[in-house]
Order: sequence, then structure tokens, then C-alpha cells
Amino acid sequence: MDIVYASNDFYARHLAVSMISLFDRNQQAEEITVYVLSVGITEESRQKLQKIADQYHRNLELLDLTDIRDRFDYEIDTRGFDISAMSRLFIGTLLPRTVKRVLYLDCDTVVVQSIGKLWNLDLKGHVAGAVMEPTIYQAVKQEIGLEEPDPYFNSGVLLIDLERWRADGAEKRLLDFYGSKNGSLFACDQDTINGALKGEILPMTPRYNFFTNYRYFSYEELCKHGPSYRQVEKRQFCLAKKHPVIIHYMGDERPWIAGNLNHYRRAYEKYLAMTPWKGAKKQGGKRLYMLLYHGMDYLTVVCPALRWEISRRLGIKVVDARKQGGKAAKAAGTAAETVAGTAAGTTAEITAQVGEKQS
Repeated sequence: MDIVYASNDFYARHLAVSMISLFDRNQQAEEITVYVLSVGITEESRQKLQKIADQYHRNLELLDLTDIRDRFDYEIDTRGFDISAMSRLFIGTLLPRTVKRVLYLDCDTVVVQSIGKLWNLDLKGHVAGAVMEPTIYQAVKQEIGLEEPDPYFNSGVLLIDLERWRADGAEKRLLDFYGSKNGSLFACDQDTINGALKGEILPMTPRYNFFTNYRYFSYEELCKHGPSYRQVEKRQFCLAKKHPVIIHYMGDERPWIAGNLNHYRRAYEKYLAMTPWKGAKKQGGKRLYMLLYHGMDYLTVVCPALRWEISRRLGIKVVDARKQGGKAAKAAGTAAETVAGTAAGTTAEITAQVGEKQS
């Protein structure tokens, strides 16, 4: 299996957690090679990551991308996201030609079951497979040319047919699309993938990329706000809640923040204790917010309409602020984005992650 991550040095600890969970849960796999698209990962962190790979007798290759801005022939504004997020657009040229299929994983994922079935999934002629994110704002979809019935996919887990990706010129199409949007989109690489590859992505079961905050949404609510989510069977969604294959710590309730009550936090904590970052201090100063956030989780269960109303009122402010781009827009949008994210539950909930990536 060929696995790809993209990371900067600040997220190296989370990368280590995800990587060791991958190795631990897939010890039966004959071979696993991990490629890390590195934007500023230090030598100290590299050595720690290599120690993990050596422990499991797996291959690890770090590909340096400090020149990533030079790979665009136009100015780009990632709207607060660390630029390392854009590196996945270049996997076709960065990875060896011998790599025919690849599984991309975000660093804030933890593998809790074997990914053998995922790796061997029939893509049915699609260039990639991904999990739908029905809570994305409609304004975001409209900006990238998607209609309300069109599915929108989360890019945190991508199974890619790299042969077709290269043959179809996906990289150029992605870069051209991003350029046509003046190098600035709400969710930069994710929006680019959704817009440029519309109709070419196979919907996968949410078990392969389960957003932890979706635990508090009902299947009916998600289908109401994202009609395309009906392609996912209700039993698949319920199974994903109880038995995910890959957990994705989307949103503000992250297991490395002190006081978080994330239902799935123990999986992260288990694997963190197995890394060279064991005992790392949790991010402080948010205990009250974490308590209030968890209360919002349960509000979603008992009164989803209120959570959606908060999202409706504040979400568009987030979109408008992110459209402006730059530090001023980030400052203007942070407060609204945090509350709207609490309401919507997914892509809008990026303030914490963005702040951490820029640290």
C-alpha cells in the first residue's frame, strides 16, 4: 500500500499518531510505503517519524516541498490555511511513476481498523474515491460551480487512481481551476478538487472518513441539508458512528485540546502514547469553550433546528470573510467562524486547525 500525508512541523505530532495507527492496524499488509509531503518538517521530527517506521519495518519517504509556492504560476491566497494543504494537488508528479494507486490521509485522522478493503475498493472508472460532506455551505458550492444536488466531498481521505490521474491531466486541471478562481477559495485544495473533478469522484462509505462531530447528527438531518447524501444508506451511516475505519477529528473539539470531550478522543490518546511525542502537553486555554462546544453537540441531538439556525445566521459571514482572504479577513471572520462552525459541524469549523498550522 502507498500512503500519502502532507504536513508542516507543527502537525508532525498528529502525523505520527495517524501513521502509527495505520501501521498498528495493518500489520498483516505485506508492504506499506508512506510518503510525507513536507513543508518545513525539522530534522528532529524527521528522525522521530523514521523511528516509528523502523519499529514496524515500513518504508518512509519525506519529499521536501519548501518551494511549493513556486509551483504555481500565479499568486495564491490560502485564506489562512497553511500552504502545505495545497501539496496534495501535486502528487502525480511528486510520487514515483511506479506508484499506480495511492491513499491520501489528513494528519488529523486515526486508523482504527484494517484499511485492506478500502485499499482494494473498485473505483469503477472514477479518478478518486472520497466521503461526502453534506453540511458544507451552499454558497461555497456555488462558488465552485456545484448545484444543490451535486455531492461535495471532504478531501481528508482520498483513494486515488494515480494512473488515471496522470493520464487525464488532473494536476493541470486542478491548477487551472484554482487559477480561474484567482488562486483563492474558501477551502483552497478541497474546493479545487471538488470543482475541477466534478462528476469524477466515487462516493465512499462514511466509515472510511468519519467526521467525529457527525456523531450528533441524524441521518435524516444530513440528507435534508445535503440531498446527495441519500446515496449513503442509513445503515452505513449508523455503522460508521459505531465502527468507523478511519476517524477524522474535524472541527474544534480536537483530542489534543485540554478539556475536550470528544467521544472518539481515546483512539488518538492511545496512539499518541505509542509515539516519541508521548506525554506532549495539550493545548490549553479553551476548557470553558470545550465544555460549551460539547453542550452544542447535544443540542444538535435534541434540537437540530437551533443549531442550523445559528449556522444560517453566522455561516454566510464566514464565507464572506474567507472570500476576502488575507489576515484582515481571517481576523474579521474568526469569531463568526467559530460559532458557525459549532453550528454547521464540518468545514466551517477550521479556525482551530488554521491557527495551529500557522503557529
